[in-house]
Amino acid sequence: MSEKTLMFAEERGIPADSPLAGSLAVVSLRSWVILALALTSVGFHLYLVFSGLIPALVTRPVHLILALPWIFLIAPANNRFERWSGPVFVALGLFCAGYIVWNHATLTRQYGSLFTPVQFFVAIGLILVVLEMARRAIKWVLPLVALMVLLYGYFGEYIPGHFGHSGLPDAYFFGTLIITEGGLWSSLTGISAETIAPFIILGALISAGTAGTGFMSLATQIAGRLRAGAAKIAVVSSALYGSISGVAAANTASTGMVTIPAMIRLGYPRTLAGATEAVASTGGQIMPPLMGAGIFVMAELLRIPYVEIMVAATLPALLFFATAWVAIHQYAIRYDLKGLRRDELPGWLFVSRTVPFFLAPFLILVYVLAFTSYTAPYAAFYAAAVMFLLLAIDSTGAFRLRRWAARIWSASEDAAAQVANIAAIIICASLIVGVFNMTGLGIKITALILSASGDSLWVALILTGFAALVLGMELPTTAAYLICVSVAGPALVELGLPELYAHLFVFWYALLCTITPPVCGNVFIAAGIARAPWFATALRSMSVGLGLFIVPMAFVANPSLLQLADAPALAILALVKILAGLTLISAGVVGTLKGWPLRIAALAAGFGVIFALGI
Repeated sequence: MSEKTLMFAEERGIPADSPLAGSLAVVSLRSWVILALALTSVGFHLYLVFSGLIPALVTRPVHLILALPWIFLIAPANNRFERWSGPVFVALGLFCAGYIVWNHATLTRQYGSLFTPVQFFVAIGLILVVLEMARRAIKWVLPLVALMVLLYGYFGEYIPGHFGHSGLPDAYFFGTLIITEGGLWSSLTGISAETIAPFIILGALISAGTAGTGFMSLATQIAGRLRAGAAKIAVVSSALYGSISGVAAANTASTGMVTIPAMIRLGYPRTLAGATEAVASTGGQIMPPLMGAGIFVMAELLRIPYVEIMVAATLPALLFFATAWVAIHQYAIRYDLKGLRRDELPGWLFVSRTVPFFLAPFLILVYVLAFTSYTAPYAAFYAAAVMFLLLAIDSTGAFRLRRWAARIWSASEDAAAQVANIAAIIICASLIVGVFNMTGLGIKITALILSASGDSLWVALILTGFAALVLGMELPTTAAYLICVSVAGPALVELGLPELYAHLFVFWYALLCTITPPVCGNVFIAAGIARAPWFATALRSMSVGLGLFIVPMAFVANPSLLQLADAPALAILALVKILAGLTLISAGVVGTLKGWPLRIAALAAGFGVIFALGI
């Protein structure tokens, strides 16, 4: 992997598809309109970091308004219905959300009850817009679940027995969902607008510049010479990218464009090359300091500081990548995979020129989050401001105004589109949570889980993990986690599991859906880059990532793993213990040991090490 390869991003100059690739005079009006929408969205969400107290019935509907054109007009339409209905939904959404913003002071004094026909129209209109937004953003499953929950809230009084409810007046039911913070404009939507959005903007700025070259060169220099060096570069680079991105699909696409062809060139099976990148990239959603959008939702649900979750998740995150590393090493032994030649490394001089572009935002995030009293959005804003300036130069210090403008243009559009997708997911999920809170449905499902598990924590954990995986097959990690933890989290807590453990347990299994067939987003991306059959790549991903499905059970059996802040020695001991067990399991599964008796013995010993005598 030469220096020339590592500098691919810089050598491109301005991307061919950038609006600034040609003369500014020939840029279409549509491109300028999209840029204006992107800058408005980015500017608004960064403004919220410093804006102070703005009513939720203003900021959160505006968050929805800014997402509308990206979902309904700019995203490609899949059929004739989407083409002609897009402007209709945008107009309906603008009117309904605009009505909320314009009349927020009056609506606040109505205490969650609708009074006029116009308000009922606004309520129904907003619900339809939000359901269709979610359908276009992430297909049918989430809006269908939301629709069923809404129907339960409206007609549940006619259901006999335990699962019925006493009935909700129409004015109160729709009013709570639309003009209070108990539905569409819940604290979860606030997290999307005020916390997740600034981090998405930061990630887009990082992806648009030289930071990718920096972390890729560092990963190559660290791991390239080791056995299966190209695969281990994928693990290290995905960990580094994930630490400042938290988006699994973007991780796979960006680092995979370099690592997967390099592995194939060195003789790796195409399915193994794709599987390695798919598994490694999945861990970005749990890798501090940024982690994924779901972690910010978790902090809101648990009402604890984000930093506390970040510290607790640090060792499990390291264990995630260590597990992938161990599995890849087993494959290296099996296939006799060599490392890179010394002349293929970039060299420490090149690393020293490029890695500051990655380290600058990373260190700012760590410092602000860990050593100041500023909140996470402030950390994202400061890191984004630095990245905005760093986009102007490359590793040689060269400044080109046109390239800087192109990078800002590209980053703004990427950020606005990602913010819109997250908004579509979170706002729709807020409908579900709102109905749960009004009807007590979550408590009833919790009772059902407790009954099905026979009051056994381990049975409940298995049922919950399976449910999170099934939900995650059709939903993004954040949505799958949110729904599953709303119904299963209380049951786990009632059975004695601490709340933080329950939430991290559910989140972990929800994120593994990206490598779990039949719907496995990371695998599809990686298999496409590798030009390998997706199903064979998915099966290989399950083999490489098998230990990852055991880790959540392992930190329940060894609770010290999440107690780095309070008992660091025990936490590290738990890490070593679990990793030793996972190494034995990996050796048994991959088949580097001779004969089935040894492989079975390794599997049994691995499970014994992990689950016997918990720490």
